[in-house]
Amino acid sequence: MQAAAAFDGKFVVITNDGTLSAEDVALGCKGAWIIEACFRKMKQRGLEVRPMVHWSPRRIEAHVKLCVPALQVQRAAELRCGEPWSRMWSRIAPALGRLKAVCYRSERRTIVQRTEITAELGDILKKLGASTPKQVLAVTDAAPAAADA
Repeated sequence: MQAAAAFDGKFVVITNDGTLSAEDVALGCKGAWIIEACFRKMKQRGLEVRPMVHWSPRRIEAHVKLCVPALQVQRAAELRCGEPWSRMWSRIAPALGRLKAVCYRSERRTIVQRTEITAELGDILKKLGASTPKQVLAVTDAAPAAADA
């Protein structure tokens, strides 16, 4: 047990890039660990993602370019709303998810309007610095039907 305790907090890293120093490799791994920990928290707090495995550099880069901004948006929303990390995203995501655009069609018009904004959602939008969407988003007249020949 004491022999194993001597290795607590230490890890072995192997790289195929001989130009990196041991410190750079360790910092890169530590950074990756921090990002993975953030993604685990994000997944536990309501962001619905599933495991992805990519092998080509182009797909890996695209995946990172999508996930990192998603994480940044989530974390920024949590910080602006000022509640503890453990509860925040699980409260923000469902409230934002209830805000929808609904399309109504009649013979002559199409109307697009948003769903009702609750007091909780209004508070979240205010803390995020986001303006409240207009009630009616669009009204369009239908094109006249072509005459049957």
